[in-house]
Amino acid sequence: MFVPIAIGGTLSVILYVLIINPRYERLVEKCQPDSAPPEARLGVTVIAGPLFAISFFWFAWTSFPSISFWAPMLSGGMMGFAICWIFLGLFNYIVDAYLAVAASAMASNTVIRSLFGFAFPLFSNQMYAKLNPRWASSLLGFIAVAMIPIPLVLQRYGPILRQKSKYAPSKKNVEVP
Repeated sequence: MFVPIAIGGTLSVILYVLIINPRYERLVEKCQPDSAPPEARLGVTVIAGPLFAISFFWFAWTSFPSISFWAPMLSGGMMGFAICWIFLGLFNYIVDAYLAVAASAMASNTVIRSLFGFAFPLFSNQMYAKLNPRWASSLLGFIAVAMIPIPLVLQRYGPILRQKSKYAPSKKNVEVP
């Protein structure tokens, strides 16, 4: 049941390596002698955020016993794809935005993710039992929809936020080409 998640993740990494990363490398060359703005890393998250939300709704509303198990299972492919691109884009953004303290920034990110990973199993069984798989997964989809604007906000206000941070090296606002 989880194999499509791995397949989607593998496909996303292949596309990232073959298409997205070479595009970023060209941007780095274009921005020389300065570095490319960290917001240039967020393009994949703008694509992956809606895919992540869609995958929850796809899973939710194809999880009826009368529907083939292939339909909800295949939603895992999109979910795996989206998760990888979200992680790659945001991890690269964090590293680029907080160069000197990137390890600490990544550690903070890991702690927060681990806290959510710790807390979710404490209520997920009850949530799925009370709401049923369709509405419980839809609830997660709605939360994912609420998070779709995050990379757009970071693209727009990231340079301003970095200027206010004592940990993020920042020059004047640089537009992402």
